[in-house]
Amino acid sequence: QVQLQESGPGLVKPSQTLSLTCTVSGGSLTTTYYAWSWIRQPPGKGLEWMGVIAYDGVTYYSPSLKSRTSISRDTSKNQFSLQLSSVTPEDTAVYYCNVRDFASTDYWGRGTKVTVSS
Repeated sequence: QVQLQESGPGLVKPSQTLSLTCTVSGGSLTTTYYAWSWIRQPPGKGLEWMGVIAYDGVTYYSPSLKSRTSISRDTSKNQFSLQLSSVTPEDTAVYYCNVRDFASTDYWGRGTKVTVSS
């Protein structure tokens, strides 16, 4: 079974870039039809899909975040990463990495809380 673990700083200053990494075990980033996403949940709000990197390395982003978001991967480390630039307090959230397999089954990391504050 695929397992995911988010890591990164829990506190980021406004205007800086938020960087998170998701380490994958029990599966490969290049497994056909697997899609690896970043999703966040601000306090008191619902889940917000941010973007995805597919098994072939192609990326897609939420239109509302596209100008500030970048998702990349390191297949040698079986990790994929999120960078969100020019953060504001509105970017405070629990950030999750997720994978959807070929059967549309979702696997989630436990989430990591990121606070944007000076």
